Amino acid sequence: MAAPKLEKRDFLVEVGTEELPPKALRELELAFAAGVKSRLTEAALAHGDVQSFATPRRIAVLVKRLASSQPDQNVKRRGPPVSAAFDGSGQPTRAALAFAESCGVPLDALQRLDEGKGQFLFYIGTKPGGATTALLPGIVQAALDALPIPRRMRWGSGNAEFVRPVHWLVMLYGRDVVPATVLDVPANYFTRGHRFMAPKDIRVSSPVSYERALRERGYVIPSFLDRREAIRTGVAARAQEVGGRAVIDDALLDEVTALVEWPVPLAARFEERFLSLPKELLISTLQDHQRYFPVEGPNGELMPWFITVSNIESRDPPQVRAGNERVVRPRLADASFFWEQDRKQPLAARRDGLEKVTFQAKLGSLGDKTRRIRALAGEIAASLGTDRATAERAAELCKCDLLTALVGEFPELQGVMGGYYALADNEAPEVAAGIREHYLPRGAGDALPASAAGVAVGIADKLDTLAGIFAIGQKPTGAKDPFGLRRAAIGILRTLIEKELDLDLRGFIERAVALQPVQRAGVADEIYEYVMERLRAYYLDRAATEAEPEKKLITTEMFDAVLATQPRSPLDFDARLRALSAFLEMPEATSLTAANKRIANILKKAELSTTVDVDIQALQEPAEVRLFDAVRGLRDAVSTATARREYTAALGQLAQLRPAVDGFFDAVMVMAEDPKLRANRLALLAGLRNLFAGVADLSRLPG
Repeated sequence: MAAPKLEKRDFLVEVGTEELPPKALRELELAFAAGVKSRLTEAALAHGDVQSFATPRRIAVLVKRLASSQPDQNVKRRGPPVSAAFDGSGQPTRAALAFAESCGVPLDALQRLDEGKGQFLFYIGTKPGGATTALLPGIVQAALDALPIPRRMRWGSGNAEFVRPVHWLVMLYGRDVVPATVLDVPANYFTRGHRFMAPKDIRVSSPVSYERALRERGYVIPSFLDRREAIRTGVAARAQEVGGRAVIDDALLDEVTALVEWPVPLAARFEERFLSLPKELLISTLQDHQRYFPVEGPNGELMPWFITVSNIESRDPPQVRAGNERVVRPRLADASFFWEQDRKQPLAARRDGLEKVTFQAKLGSLGDKTRRIRALAGEIAASLGTDRATAERAAELCKCDLLTALVGEFPELQGVMGGYYALADNEAPEVAAGIREHYLPRGAGDALPASAAGVAVGIADKLDTLAGIFAIGQKPTGAKDPFGLRRAAIGILRTLIEKELDLDLRGFIERAVALQPVQRAGVADEIYEYVMERLRAYYLDRAATEAEPEKKLITTEMFDAVLATQPRSPLDFDARLRALSAFLEMPEATSLTAANKRIANILKKAELSTTVDVDIQALQEPAEVRLFDAVRGLRDAVSTATARREYTAALGQLAQLRPAVDGFFDAVMVMAEDPKLRANRLALLAGLRNLFAGVADLSRLPG
């Protein structure tokens, strides 16, 4: 008999709050939707698409075609052994009666089954699935409890805790309210629209009508992505109307989307005299401090316009525009004042002030750090074949702008303003570029330093921070990384690999450690291992996101195979990894990888710790003679290619060994009884393995 068909209805849950943290809103929305979805799956509740919504005053989830109950569950419970369930006269014991009672059935409904360990009492039956409306309150509460909220708050006299006080709750299954109280708020039909444009409650007749009701009656665009796109297109249109192009930063776009429910972009002006300020300073004032979108002209120069996004459809837009212009004027005036005041003193004059600013209590002042950076930057520049004096001068001045009034007010412009001040002081353009770029890259996907001085000073600064913080034993743990060491390590690696710069990073790690005021054994090894783990993440992340075929082939086993050779240069590491990736596409790769694993195991068991020359006279079997000749014939070519870092060519040569290697293992007993013969064959295998090890340790690959 077929099971009855389950009814399916749409489900909506909306949690209405006071204004949520804008920078966390999108994460909260996605986490809430993911939490509801995963818990529905755990409860075996079938459903269709899951859609999420988020505005400053709400997060919501819409689940399409949610089944009205769980499917019936087959139950099989094992009870006591039959020997313990009945006494000598066949009467049931207390154990048997208690088990039957716990299953909710009479004793004669139980079965006796033998599962190999004797006979036991079993209950076999069907448990009706739970009703969805009874399960939903717990599912929603669990999803809310699991949201990534660092600090929860309480409000009123209740015990509920959430990121912000909760004022209303909508929970509808079809057209019916789910009987529930979540976060001390009972569920009902009523949502709330825009705080000022639609202050009355809005009845939601069904889940599917939710979005339309808020748009048409509530002056709210509930979809985060729809609202974001509306802002983007509106901002771009307003900028075009004044003859420019809006500068739309994705992070700012997300933040503004999280601040408004009914976006109304407006163009406004500021005084043209402020265009004499550095472009980055203007953008920072407008964008980071006021959440305005700057406007560029055709040639990329800023125009005296900005786009603000209002959260209300005003009956008097000129008043809104004028209000924003009044707000931005003193901010730009302050920036102009700081700019003029800072330039009254040369950047270099602030070097003495760095001695009075502590970098880290055990690592000295910013002056101490600057001297270490200067020493490292000069050596790095020389190693890379660039001008040492320029790098050293940029290093001397790279931290001076931290003492300026403008960077004190706009810390995000450190380095950038130092570059401007250096140019104003008639420092060489290359020195100014080194100061401006040495913090790059500031984050994932950010630009790399373009100048040689920027590269040298940037790597030196990051290495000094890594070396110092590791030396005092404060390396990152878990999510805590107060000195940005992960970012520093990735920045060094990206710079060297993506700009194709060959630097002995291991050597400069050791040099940076030696310059620290705190010395501790093993620090250089710890830093190298830490940087290599960041390199692993760099490759695996790129393999997952980039379209380049060679990146998609990189696995953690391939990374370990190259890491086993301990490359000192990230660029060398990259070349080996690319060559290994290409080699593994060759038909010979599988056989040779398996052979390397076999050789590694044999040599490990034999405890062969040193390389021994092969005695040609002791070669007996034709297969071992052929392998010896093949290895000897390729040794010079492979060694030359490896020395030149032509790793693809080296592995291509080694691929020719497959027939000889296969033949050797088919015909030769390596662990012969004769000790001299056994040692000679082990030496032959060790020589073969060393040829491959010049590129990577193939024994670490699966095979």
